[in-house]
Amino acid sequence: MKLSFTKWVGTGNDFILFDFRRKKSFPTGKWAALAQKLCDRKRNIGGDGILVLESSKGADFRMRIFNPDGSEAEMCGNGSRCVAAHVAGGKNKDLVFDTLAGRLEARVRKDVVKVRLMQPHSFQNGIALDIGGKSYSVHSITVGVPHAVIFADDLEGIDVERLGEKVRNHSYFSPRGTNVDFVKAEGNNSIALRTYERGVEGETLACGTGAVASALVTALLKQFSSPVNALTKGGDRLKIYFRREGETFKDVYLEGKVLRVFEGSVKNV
Repeated sequence: MKLSFTKWVGTGNDFILFDFRRKKSFPTGKWAALAQKLCDRKRNIGGDGILVLESSKGADFRMRIFNPDGSEAEMCGNGSRCVAAHVAGGKNKDLVFDTLAGRLEARVRKDVVKVRLMQPHSFQNGIALDIGGKSYSVHSITVGVPHAVIFADDLEGIDVERLGEKVRNHSYFSPRGTNVDFVKAEGNNSIALRTYERGVEGETLACGTGAVASALVTALLKQFSSPVNALTKGGDRLKIYFRREGETFKDVYLEGKVLRVFEGSVKNV
């Protein structure tokens, strides 16, 4: 069998996109196996995940995302922006689409896509985690997917792979684990962050939901206001908008650029 795909990048996160809106989609197990195979950067196309578009009765389409380890994520911030741009096809469009985490809205304006996320929840402040005999203060929040946020003054000095893996798999976040964001709060409502992504099982150049989680936690604890500008590991910038009501947030948006890199096909899948 031969499958056509499109490669997209959303501010550093790269994805392999399969459009099955007018086709019968594969079983979950086959998509999981394909993600494990195709996301391998040394032996295949390479990517932070595969995006699958399917038809939806109540929305413009349905988005599914499979991580490089084969697991299916509830949603993906930068992936959501990429699929919206793909469906818009170079036109300015407003779209509504379904994910496992809920229904999202997107506004596509050329190469800039702004996605409205579901309402964040489950904020926990100052969780004390013991890792290797050292105590870390961790803040957690769910923005479609769970994130643990750790503030740091020296982002470059952090061993993101080692510490991120320990927090991601800590028993406190069992059984599904969490994404982990290391954040430096800067002036003028700006943050810099590095993210260890669950499912990728390593650091990525960017993470949309990580930027959102980090921005909201920073707003709560350091009184940042909307919009917050987030600088990713890859050097790209994302903008996070929100309306705060006490310790809750509404009207949360993620905005940034996307890029259609190339298209191709894979055989024998």
